[in-house]
Amino acid sequence: LDIFKNRLNKHMSVPRRVGRAITFLLQFGRTEVIDNTLNPDFVRKFIMDYFFEERENLRFDLYDVDSKSPNLSKHDFLGQVFCTLGEIVGSQGSRLEKAIAGIPGKKCGTIIVTAEELNCCRDSVLMQFCANKLDKKDFFGKSDPFLVFHRSNEDGSFTICHKTEVVKNTLNPVWQAFKISVRALCNGDYDRTIKIEVYDWDRDGSHDFIGEFTTSYRELSRGQSQFNVYEVINPKKKGKKKKYINSGTNGNPQNPYCNGIDGVMEAYYRSLKSVQLYGPTNFAPVINHVARYASSVKDGSQYFILLIITDGVISDMAQTKESIVNASKLPMSIIIVGVGPAEFDAMEELDGDVVRVSSRGKYAERDIVQFVPFRDYIDRSGNHILSMARLAKDVLAEIPDQFLSYMRVRGIKPSPLLSQCFTIGAL
Repeated sequence: LDIFKNRLNKHMSVPRRVGRAITFLLQFGRTEVIDNTLNPDFVRKFIMDYFFEERENLRFDLYDVDSKSPNLSKHDFLGQVFCTLGEIVGSQGSRLEKAIAGIPGKKCGTIIVTAEELNCCRDSVLMQFCANKLDKKDFFGKSDPFLVFHRSNEDGSFTICHKTEVVKNTLNPVWQAFKISVRALCNGDYDRTIKIEVYDWDRDGSHDFIGEFTTSYRELSRGQSQFNVYEVINPKKKGKKKKYINSGTNGNPQNPYCNGIDGVMEAYYRSLKSVQLYGPTNFAPVINHVARYASSVKDGSQYFILLIITDGVISDMAQTKESIVNASKLPMSIIIVGVGPAEFDAMEELDGDVVRVSSRGKYAERDIVQFVPFRDYIDRSGNHILSMARLAKDVLAEIPDQFLSYMRVRGIKPSPLLSQCFTIGAL
């Protein structure tokens, strides 16, 4: 799509007469090429000065591109539209829709042009996105995902503002970092809704919709944190499948159970968007809560692991010590992960590696606590994969010995292995 704007220029040789004045159309800009589609939604935006008191003529020429040549004569002309900038700005919602003309006797479709007044924000932002476990859309391989960014308009509609590159054959893509102006992303309104869609690229242009999520520049500007983890939701699947988004937890306190490890992870990602860390930091209530479950199963058939993520100094140290001493007789372990810059000296005391935890002169029957400060695993060199592997290893390091110590003290022997037969069939 080529855009032409009128300029007064006495040296131009192809004038267009309007009344007594002679105007000249100069090429103002050209959009990107979108392959294999009859309904293109162009990303590239153009900034124009608007003068209410002047008539600013525009012409939009549409071409079917057949080669990489910049020469328009090498491509098929599809039609054109004449209008003024004032027409676009003055239309309802600053959204003008006009029929494409230029080829006699043929319907050439319509063009939709929108305008928005820009503020003075000149900031730019550098962003990078990654995804995990996207839907598999290709029959013979994995998906080829890419992102499409839309900013919301004042009338509630959305306008495309950016597309990422395609990452081939993966369900866990990492897209290249890109720089975009805040004005293009949200017109300087930090709380304006930004919709991000995820597609599986197809060569024929019929890209498969994977899902979407919404955010804002204010949220994105927080950088890499728990607040910038989003669920990719397909609204159609959400409407058809009751369990589409609640396989982890349905938020019901009367039935707060998760279905397997995937359910635990889904519940965790969901809680990141709704749960905030706060004080006072009391551990005893949650330890006692899990201990009640563990006390009902002492035959060795189940073992409970409580994970506590905290950013503060513990507020109920005496009560927590007593809870740990009581829980040390039960089939359970406690993992504490400290996040943030707080002082975690008290957590080291609870760990019990050097001195066994005691309360009121009574010592814990066995060591059941493992404390890990998250900040010790932040790799300044940027090797996040290695640092996260170290974190996972140390978080789980003491669980095997703690599990075996409980079984040995209780004299519980491993149950004999049962033969199992699995059948794979087509449904």
